[in-house]
Amino acid sequence: MSKVTVSLIKADVGGWPGHASVHPALIDKAEEVLSEAKSAGTLIDFKVMACGDDLELLMTHRLGTDEAEIHAIAWETFEKATAEAKSLKLYGAGQDLLCDAFSGNIRGMGPGVAEMQFTERDAEPLVAFMMDKTEPGAFNLPIFRMFADPFNTAGLVIDPSLHNGFIFEIWDILDHKKVFMSCPEEMYNILALIGAKSRYVIKRVYPKPGGKLPSEEPVAVVSTEKLYQTAGTYVGKDDPVALVRAQSGLPALGEVLEPFALGHLVSGWMRGSHNGPLMPCAFEDAHPTRFDGPPRVIAAGFQLCNGLLIGPVDLFADVAFDLTRMRVLEITDYMRAHGPFEPHRLPLEDMEYTTLPHVLKRLAERFEPAE
Repeated sequence: MSKVTVSLIKADVGGWPGHASVHPALIDKAEEVLSEAKSAGTLIDFKVMACGDDLELLMTHRLGTDEAEIHAIAWETFEKATAEAKSLKLYGAGQDLLCDAFSGNIRGMGPGVAEMQFTERDAEPLVAFMMDKTEPGAFNLPIFRMFADPFNTAGLVIDPSLHNGFIFEIWDILDHKKVFMSCPEEMYNILALIGAKSRYVIKRVYPKPGGKLPSEEPVAVVSTEKLYQTAGTYVGKDDPVALVRAQSGLPALGEVLEPFALGHLVSGWMRGSHNGPLMPCAFEDAHPTRFDGPPRVIAAGFQLCNGLLIGPVDLFADVAFDLTRMRVLEITDYMRAHGPFEPHRLPLEDMEYTTLPHVLKRLAERFEPAE
């Protein structure tokens, strides 16, 4: 059987209300469009989900990544959902659709894209992670810990099939370059890059040659689209998504989820201009309202069966993450108490594509030489 392709494509096409959530009518419209594509045989299966104000399309097919037909279906879905959003006067209708017409590939047009093509194993656990009110670099820490940190992933120590480590594909999202780095051999160099999460972002993770899995097939992939690079100005945070495979030569499901027990600090939150803790939460709690936050992440678990998506399981609904959520709320109180001061507000170099430059421009003529 040919390889399966999993495509996770998201966009903010209208918030309800403000930036809090996705209206059910938009989900219904998306399911209508994707059902037609499944009936036509283009899609094997699909799931429509939501995280915050982002509409999430998870699709399986046999056409490979960056396939124009699949991207056109996603674009059509977002366009029709945008029309529905406009009819309801939802906030920011079509916000992430930064181009007027589809040009063959949805990348660079606003929506976020995470796709992987691989040979489906006898048992293929897959997790779709979806974030709201944050940036692609928010995945750096958890993806690194999944595939490189033995204090997180016990398999790196006690499972011989993981001993060789993994290859990390890291993108410089400002200079549009990429580098492939081997872990654990280059662990310190990897950390030197991905610790600067606003610039260097983990894009994909691959097995090394000679292991249980084909080395050319990714085991994790993250969306890395930066909205301001297309729009030229601030139009909202990027709200990334990721796909991660688990088990049998890869981190176990629990090792894939464990990094999110920290509630690590990420950039985003209100107006994309603040640092705050990332809260792993159940689907029903992925509606950030406090200061448009704190940032959220949900995890939808599936078993793939000949391309069919068996699920989702709401993985962060587990009560074992309750203490993480309590810690996140405590950190939220502490960070919010700083108001407009750094480090709650982002440093100036990271505010370049927010609305702050408009304020500074108004004040420019009032500055005079200091003694």
